[in-house]
Amino acid sequence: MVNTAAPTEKTKIAVLISGGGTNLQALIDAQRDGVIRHGRIALVISSNSIAHGLKRAEKAGIETAVVTKKQAGSQEAFEAGILKELESHGIEMIVLAGFMQILSADFVKRYDKRIINVHPSLIPAFCGKGCYGLKVHEMALDYGVKVTGATVHYVNEIPDGGQIIAQKPVMIKKNDTPKTLQKRVMAEAEWQILPQAAEKVAKRLMMERNARMKQYQINDIGQLLADNAYPGRGIVIGKSKESGKAVCAYFIMGRSDNSRNRIFTTKEGELFTEPFDAAKVEDPSLIIYAALRSFENHLIVTNGDQTDTIYDFLKEGKSFEEALATRKFEPDHPNLTPRISGIIDFAADAKAEPAFAYRMSILKSEDPDGNCCGRYTYCYEPEAGLGHFIHTYECDGNPLPTFAGEPERVAVSEDIDEFTELLWHNLNSANKISLYVRYTDPASGEYEERLVNKHA
Repeated sequence: MVNTAAPTEKTKIAVLISGGGTNLQALIDAQRDGVIRHGRIALVISSNSIAHGLKRAEKAGIETAVVTKKQAGSQEAFEAGILKELESHGIEMIVLAGFMQILSADFVKRYDKRIINVHPSLIPAFCGKGCYGLKVHEMALDYGVKVTGATVHYVNEIPDGGQIIAQKPVMIKKNDTPKTLQKRVMAEAEWQILPQAAEKVAKRLMMERNARMKQYQINDIGQLLADNAYPGRGIVIGKSKESGKAVCAYFIMGRSDNSRNRIFTTKEGELFTEPFDAAKVEDPSLIIYAALRSFENHLIVTNGDQTDTIYDFLKEGKSFEEALATRKFEPDHPNLTPRISGIIDFAADAKAEPAFAYRMSILKSEDPDGNCCGRYTYCYEPEAGLGHFIHTYECDGNPLPTFAGEPERVAVSEDIDEFTELLWHNLNSANKISLYVRYTDPASGEYEERLVNKHA
């Protein structure tokens, strides 16, 4: 039910070669020495069946493959063979290291900003079609330049025309020949900047992948609560997986005696906070309020008296957003506790799809002094088994750090008792106070509710 992301994996790299594999060896050594930390060479593909680079890869325990243009018969078949190997190994990034073949525009577009190449000159000098290997160094010496070097760049449809990632100069000596210059450019530039650039790109790709995974990941709310001693007050709204019920949960926590002196009570389908011991109440203004109310086909839940503000605005034919535009975060400096709110809008037609939708809001201070209020609203169409969780604080602290980011995607249980137990059990035992959970059938409007108070 819960799609928890696998542990972070390094970016899978394929190195494409055609010859001796000296640049490949530099990459292998850099991976061994920790220069490449966010990538892993998972495959070496050679366009030459007798390339010495294949032996280097095998010695390092790296899988190899040979795809030759001659055997393939055409550029299209050649590239299809390479793609087959890349896809079967889950390759995310390609390094061209002495690969003596031009890849088509269609191929490089498939791996946009994911293919890098090392070229033995300071691009834009001595580059482009026909400029490769020893020829580049011959051109540099013939032209009489005093400085040459190497460039790592992204690969696009233009030979050596992609965005530059890294460059390193190498001084030309008086007695240099093309071969001596080639060796020094490799040792002093190529073998240094190619691993560094590979690490840079691998790190970017890994971070992008992890961000995508996080974007669609459904978290275990029990684990989120267990890992956070003080999320403060929290709202969960979502849809049960099988029955399609609207799920709504609200909990409160407290650190001070005044905050902990509370219980939840229900009256005619509405939820209220009340003092457990009225004689010990110090300041009722921010701890005693209606937390959940209904108006027509709307169910409102909030962490403060803005519940009544929303209710009153709905009665006047105005919106959830208009109501919250009149409110701001709580005036409890230095915490400046956010006001969090949610509303479930049930469809007027019982047969309509979706049967309900929901919105969540947070009003929070945008600066430490409380001079500016940020108002954020998130609108969701329900997805079976998925809920969104918003809470007032990121974690414990002094002052308490305000919740940041979007509501967290969490799994919601089909069973109300299971979900109630999951939430209550994982809330910090010292700080939890009360929990309310409601499952509503959107077609009939009938609902089940569970209420748990730390104070009996």
